[in-house]
Amino acid sequence: MTGRANRADLPPALILSDYLPYRLSVVSNKASGLIARAYQARFGLTIWEWRVIAVLGSGEAITAQAICEATAMDKVTVSRALRALAERSLVDRRTSPTDKRASLVSLTGDGRSIYEEIAPLALEWERSLLAGFSPEEADQLSRLLERLEAQADVLGKDAAL
Repeated sequence: MTGRANRADLPPALILSDYLPYRLSVVSNKASGLIARAYQARFGLTIWEWRVIAVLGSGEAITAQAICEATAMDKVTVSRALRALAERSLVDRRTSPTDKRASLVSLTGDGRSIYEEIAPLALEWERSLLAGFSPEEADQLSRLLERLEAQADVLGKDAAL
């Protein structure tokens, strides 16, 4: 016996470039970065602020918690983004009529204008990203991502128990 562990006894090596969570993160960062340059330069928005504006773009006033759930962003990040957007008068907060402890957030007129200018650019970037895919492949990718997200939700709930 040489004192060295047998390679078969070692756990499999983690090859980061093949690791799915890492690959998803890299793709997400690259894809988000494409449109981020446009809204950062034009409107001085961070990725997090744009995501809040995009969620609020539906027109419905929602709580900060609902923004967290819709974006998978943590409370601190959403709170910072909301504070920055409120300071620029891009979002408005009002007390919820059904829960006085909660506030509802919505876009102001200026916030809506920014959303209406950026949303078409974002959709164009999405079209460009998917240009190398057939419509069937793009649909399949969407379905696979939905399944992956659902599985991550299940695992997240199981981990919380």
